[in-house]
Amino acid sequence: MSPHRPRILIFAYSEVGCVCLEELIKQRAEIACVFTHEDDPEEEIWFRSVKEIAQKNGIPVRTSSKLGEEDIEFCRAAAPELIFSFYYRALVPKEILLLPRLGAYNMHGALLPRYRGRACVNWAVLNGETRTGATLHVMTEKPDGGDIVDSEAVDIKFTDTAFDVFLKVAEAARVITERSLPALEAGTAPRVPQNEAEATYFGRRRPEDGRIDWNKSARDIYNLIRAVTHPFPGAFADIGGKKYYIWKARPIGGTAAPGEVVSRSPLVIGTGSGLLEVLRIQPEGGKEGDGIL
Repeated sequence: MSPHRPRILIFAYSEVGCVCLEELIKQRAEIACVFTHEDDPEEEIWFRSVKEIAQKNGIPVRTSSKLGEEDIEFCRAAAPELIFSFYYRALVPKEILLLPRLGAYNMHGALLPRYRGRACVNWAVLNGETRTGATLHVMTEKPDGGDIVDSEAVDIKFTDTAFDVFLKVAEAARVITERSLPALEAGTAPRVPQNEAEATYFGRRRPEDGRIDWNKSARDIYNLIRAVTHPFPGAFADIGGKKYYIWKARPIGGTAAPGEVVSRSPLVIGTGSGLLEVLRIQPEGGKEGDGIL
């Protein structure tokens, strides 16, 4: 007779949600239900579907846009012993977090206590970080502030886009899930308090935050471009009175006034320090092409 496996409720979305759900399925965890989101038609969906993975494996799915009383009652009836949140976008009410005897845990896409908040991978790339990762921590009413159970670091190369880093973070999240599950199910997982003195917080990013400030250095502008390039909304600027999206570029040596077009082929623009060579550009409403205006 096989030993009892704790009943698990999962709240998941995006690629991290997919890989972590797949890992729990691979480990034959006792998954009672998966809460996820319906895709937003206004958003570029580049990741796989948590809903489809769950349904393919015969796991019940709920897609409430906001967790209300009906969902809380459902969770109570499900009698979970363990809860995981893998990139779920809605707030999980306290009434649900207090249900499982083995605790509720969230997977965050950074090395806590640094980069608490939203869009942590994009912010790490934008800030020129060379290292980030994933952290599994206790879910509390204070977002990203609970005790750390496990973490896994990944390197950020200078040529990596946020998308590249996101895939690395997703794999780190999968590794953590595989490594931590036995101790979490046994109730023996470590809990290490976060050092609040080292905590940093970054808010959500909006498409309008992609505007390029040519007074910044070529390196900083390059970091912005690779932080928000495909599949994210993109970095943009007004060049010659017209709005352009710059999808790929590289910093090079040289000097020119910020925003000055030094060359058109190749397209080179002056910044506050150094020059930026534009490799992929797209006029608003037009087609993306090589770095020429």
